[in-house]
Amino acid sequence: MPCRLCSLPQTPPHCYHPANRHRRQETWSESNEEGRWRKFGYDEIIARDKMCLDISWLKDSSLADLDNLPDPDVLAAEIIENLEAGLERFRAVFAGLKSSAVG
Repeated sequence: MPCRLCSLPQTPPHCYHPANRHRRQETWSESNEEGRWRKFGYDEIIARDKMCLDISWLKDSSLADLDNLPDPDVLAAEIIENLEAGLERFRAVFAGLKSSAVG
C-alpha cells in the first residue's frame, strides 16, 4: 500500500516545509502540550546534559502512575496478544498481496 498523506501520523502537512524549514510553525505551546511540532532554541539545547538531542516533550498519560503497573505476567500476556494481533494483520496483508498477484 503506498504511503498517503492521510496515513501519516497526526502531523499537519502545512507544518512540514522541507525546502523552507524557516516557515515551519509550532503546534506545541504551553496551552497545547500535545502539539507534535516544537522548536528548541540553541540555548535550550546547549543547556541539556551533554547537549543531548534526544528531546521529548510529549507525555504518555498511561504511564503517569508507575507505582500501579499491572503484574509482569499480565503485561507479558498483553504484549503477546498485541504481537499476535499484529501477525494476523501481516498475514491478511500477505494473503491480499498473493491474491492480487494471481488475479
